[in-house]
Amino acid sequence: MIFPNLLLIAGTGTKSGKTTIACRIIEQIRHPHLVAIKITPHFHETTPGLTLIKEHEGYSIYKENDPGSTKDTSRMLNAGASDVYFAKVTDGSLYKAFSEIMKKVPANTPVICESPALRYFVNPGLFIIMSSEAINKQKDINELIKLPHVRSSVEELEKMKVIPLSFINGKWKYEG
Repeated sequence: MIFPNLLLIAGTGTKSGKTTIACRIIEQIRHPHLVAIKITPHFHETTPGLTLIKEHEGYSIYKENDPGSTKDTSRMLNAGASDVYFAKVTDGSLYKAFSEIMKKVPANTPVICESPALRYFVNPGLFIIMSSEAINKQKDINELIKLPHVRSSVEELEKMKVIPLSFINGKWKYEG
């Protein structure tokens, strides 16, 4: 399925800059209704600030309400996203959880999502793969690299005053 309003972010490992670029883009775009989503396969304990939206076999969806913590979802909310969703999913429930979240998002609303595996199910308007020299846990993303994408790094991001992209008429556009 094609989602032109979706900017999808993957990374080559932990600490690769996924949340950092998401927050920079949120701050730069400054759209009053921009939605951010973080999807993880890790079913760890839920942190304060999250309100359960839906729980189903294979996934749980939460809405972030606390812009003041250091959690990735809090950082996205603090950066200016109007709504931030967090989903814990099993591999078999990833697309279903994403679809449930998207039911809450009006058409043509800009959406930024951190979820490498979602790329196997959707065609986003823009797909960014982040890397860093300081990666802790390297991930195998060889299949994702074969798909159309923009590649950046934390180090490159730190040098950029403006990230070369925009959101116009319900679509993400890379201008680099």
